[in-house]
Amino acid sequence: MKLSTWNVNSLKVRLPQVLQWLETNPVDVLCIQETKLTDDKFPQAEIEAAGYHVVFTGQKTYNGVAILSRHPMSDIQKNNPQFEDEQQRIIAATVNGMRIICAYVPNGQSPDSEKFQYKLKWLASLENWVRSELHRYPELALLGDYNIAPEDRDVHDPTAWEGQNLVSPEERGALQSLLNLGLSDSFRQFEQAEKSFSWWDYRALGFRLNKGLRIDHILLSTPLAQRCTACMIDRVPRKWEQPSDHAPVVATLTP
Repeated sequence: MKLSTWNVNSLKVRLPQVLQWLETNPVDVLCIQETKLTDDKFPQAEIEAAGYHVVFTGQKTYNGVAILSRHPMSDIQKNNPQFEDEQQRIIAATVNGMRIICAYVPNGQSPDSEKFQYKLKWLASLENWVRSELHRYPELALLGDYNIAPEDRDVHDPTAWEGQNLVSPEERGALQSLLNLGLSDSFRQFEQAEKSFSWWDYRALGFRLNKGLRIDHILLSTPLAQRCTACMIDRVPRKWEQPSDHAPVVATLTP
């Protein structure tokens, strides 16, 4: 079974790329962030024609999340029930007994901004909710764009990024608190190439020079982590014309 996450940075623009990628990478579950579409504009028919069930929640211009699954989904939850928020950043569903949570963590802007404080409150509430979900669903996967690079090795130039948003001690601490619930960073369960990133700025030849960050993660509860046999970042779609600034991350689990 393959679980994947991809911030597509506008599904309206990148639907052909998503469908192309799924055709050559028929994953069981794909969590998408930044769909940037209201629900009435979501391309449900096209995705279902590709062989996927889909659930989604969105808004105009910003945010928006979706789960695509080859298997039926149940117990759909839109947004964190413990955190009142107009922004559409979370959707969850159960797939064959496995709880899938697709999350688009706020960016935070800068450590001295109100948006940064919102990000920390959002993450604290996410932690509380995931803790309760783990009691209900021992097999749980939390996938998405976290907007956090966990360690310096997940940053192309740690010195240049020191003290900035996405790498601050507060953000990394919040991510570690999620891991402390009993979750594992599936990518780090395996030996990986140095300077492995999932996001590259469009500016200043970010991708060509590999000036990236690893901010897209698949966290797995212990039963799923024990079944995980591989995790990789697929850089290929980042090379396509008009790509998202993120690349898909894929984790492989045994049945």
